[in-house]
Amino acid sequence: MRTQAEKALAFRDLHQRDSAFIIPNPFDVGSALLLQHLGFEALATSSAGHAYSFGRPDGGVSREEVFEHARLVCAATDLPVSADMENGFGEDLKAVEETYRLAAVVGLAGASIEDVSHRPEAQSYEISEAADRVRAAVAAVRNLGFPFTITARCENYLVGKPDLADTIRRLQAYQEAGADVLFAPGLASLSDIAELVRSVDRPVNVIMGLAGVKLTLNELSAVGVKRISVGSSLARVAYSGFMRAAQSMQETGSFGFADGAVSYREFNEIFSAY
Repeated sequence: MRTQAEKALAFRDLHQRDSAFIIPNPFDVGSALLLQHLGFEALATSSAGHAYSFGRPDGGVSREEVFEHARLVCAATDLPVSADMENGFGEDLKAVEETYRLAAVVGLAGASIEDVSHRPEAQSYEISEAADRVRAAVAAVRNLGFPFTITARCENYLVGKPDLADTIRRLQAYQEAGADVLFAPGLASLSDIAELVRSVDRPVNVIMGLAGVKLTLNELSAVGVKRISVGSSLARVAYSGFMRAAQSMQETGSFGFADGAVSYREFNEIFSAY
């Protein structure tokens, strides 16, 4: 098993390639090991996928539960793992800095920070405040002896503000605050993604697995995207298959849902290898 420092260095190197890499999002240890078995080179946790595994909505897990989830995934897999740390789990800068200081000791290679407040009825932080929060996250991990990758997220498109110009301004500010990777979830137009990539000098992550979005790894790589995540998509696909199978049993009394499933033996062989 690689050390945390070795994983962190490998993770940073993935972002320096000429082409993009896919960083899929497991929702538990089993799904993380399956993704390693399939040959992926890095993983990212999903706040929604993790919450669903607890039977809760997105945002329904505590900071301590997120840390424990990250610790278990990091300990189980030899791949670098970046964690979804939502908005840093705090409204003041000291709380943000503490979150990323603690995140760095559970085995992670990186973590993200969102620019949306969790206060009731609040939307995005003002750009200067959001940049200060990124700066606090960066400060917490800069003296570890290895490169801990901070991904700064602009949530405009997820909070009903599909403003590309403002999104770019925000990500440029987060870049200046020290973020290593930039991310605007919900951005789905290839031309808009290309404009964002041209407007910053940090690696850009995009999220795919969005309904109706058909962009490919090759298309995204061609416009300069460095990293592609899939958010809660894998968790939703897994739970959707479960629901369809259960509905079939309940509604028809038949059990053909298991046709084509990966066998009991194959799963045992995969997991026995770890």
